[in-house]
Amino acid sequence: MNDAPGNGLAAEGLACVRGGRTLFTGLDFAVPAGGALVLAGPNGSGKTSLLRIIAGLLEAAAGRLVWDGVGFDDDAEGYRARIAFVGHLDAVKPGLTVAENLAFWAGLYGGGRDVAAALESLGIGHLAGVPARFLSAGQRRRLALARIAALPAPLWLLDEPTVTLDEQSVRAVEALIAGHRAAGGAVVVATHAGIALPGAPTLRLGDAP
Repeated sequence: MNDAPGNGLAAEGLACVRGGRTLFTGLDFAVPAGGALVLAGPNGSGKTSLLRIIAGLLEAAAGRLVWDGVGFDDDAEGYRARIAFVGHLDAVKPGLTVAENLAFWAGLYGGGRDVAAALESLGIGHLAGVPARFLSAGQRRRLALARIAALPAPLWLLDEPTVTLDEQSVRAVEALIAGHRAAGGAVVVATHAGIALPGAPTLRLGDAP
């Protein structure tokens, strides 16, 4: 069971300005325990920036984030500890094996779940001893996504998680997300490609007012 609070994540009046350009303003949304939110919109509309704001990696120009009724500024450390973020870059160390890469990330976040089981969940358990420099683009992406399976974080933030993946691997990611939600976890996904997230609303960025 994931340690997800009943009220989950809420955003109130979020705004983002990058390079003097307002990407979005006045965003309100909620992602309850067991819930999901899909971020959609053209390139440059602010999907990645919004994920980074939610992850605490980028400061919002306005508004605030609340977790289970507690504002980010009131418990920043506790807030960040609840999040697993996989960006569009895989952040794989080529000199380490597949298993060593995942163990490194799990250790970085204070320990995690079974590395072997996490790799199996993405269909790359047989590659555990292979140096990451020999992986294909799709295999590297699956290794990056295995981090969310290995870390006990109730909120997953995924930026284009299915890029470079074949259909079978996309289904594996969908199954992983479904299991996480069934256990009380929450997910926010930015994507151009189709990924099945039953019951998840879509927040579209970049639309003209």
